[in-house]
Amino acid sequence: MSYAAKTLNWEQLADKALNGERLTMEEGLAVLEGEKEQLLPIMHAAYKVRSHYYGNKVKLNMIMNAKSGLCPEDCGYCSQSIVSSAAVPKYSLLDKESLLAGAREAMARQAGTYCIVASGRGPTPGELDQVIDAVTEIRRTMPLKICACLGLLRNDQAERLAAAGVHRYNHNLNTSQTNYASITKTHSYEQRVETVEKVKMSGMSPCSGVIIGMGESPAEIVEMAYALRELDADSIPVNFLVPIPGTPLESSIPVTPLQALKVLALFRLICPAKEIRVSGGRESSLRHLQPLSLYAANSWFVGDYLTTGGQEVKEDHQMIEDLGFEIEQCAL
Repeated sequence: MSYAAKTLNWEQLADKALNGERLTMEEGLAVLEGEKEQLLPIMHAAYKVRSHYYGNKVKLNMIMNAKSGLCPEDCGYCSQSIVSSAAVPKYSLLDKESLLAGAREAMARQAGTYCIVASGRGPTPGELDQVIDAVTEIRRTMPLKICACLGLLRNDQAERLAAAGVHRYNHNLNTSQTNYASITKTHSYEQRVETVEKVKMSGMSPCSGVIIGMGESPAEIVEMAYALRELDADSIPVNFLVPIPGTPLESSIPVTPLQALKVLALFRLICPAKEIRVSGGRESSLRHLQPLSLYAANSWFVGDYLTTGGQEVKEDHQMIEDLGFEIEQCAL
């Protein structure tokens, strides 16, 4: 453990975050390097910030894998990429009724946000039309927020999605700018940043996050949090890599529960007012410590992810209730 991690006053870090000051690199590394005896004080500091902005409310999100496989990109973490030999379903974009059925299921799970995700570099004209048609109907008939994740966007595509009523668009940075070329070569870190900027210009809420456990250093994790603070992403999904057989990162060492909690605390302290969502890998990395994640994060996915399974929705609901927290109802 570093000298800073031994001597830091974690409450003062929380106060610094609440005052709008950015943690220094040394302070960020101290959060990540804190030993197990420091975990509860670190999480308490994160909770002080989380409760200031969100109280004990928990936002729930449900993801729909609207188009699976068939992706020409070479992202090393992804079972749907062209370089993956993982056995995953492969199908073109789901029809309107299937997307509407997914929205109804999101409501049944008490999810306030329904996330429509499609594999690929970016949407074709036909795919964009299909998504917009479904979104228009969902907005007309259901009290749900819609998040779309369709890949790289042009300005006109972002504007059409915004006009159709898409509330939020997700495009993750995934890793640090320094580490990016070791993960993906078919598109650049800068292209991802540009897509998030286009989302912001369209009026949609920008959603962008990371995947932890892809060979990045602790300093790079701090840099990721800095980048998302600078990008001013409203929602920050924090994923923990699930090493999927058949992908280039299949031999990666999973993130441990204690390390995952410290990462979440770091993102809360560096991006204090933002939605921090525990996303893919929550169950496998946090395991029995999942409830503790809500002392830093204020949002979870419920149900399955894109190609990996989640736990039973009733277990998520029970964890939230047992913690004394409350599911936030959708307010459009």
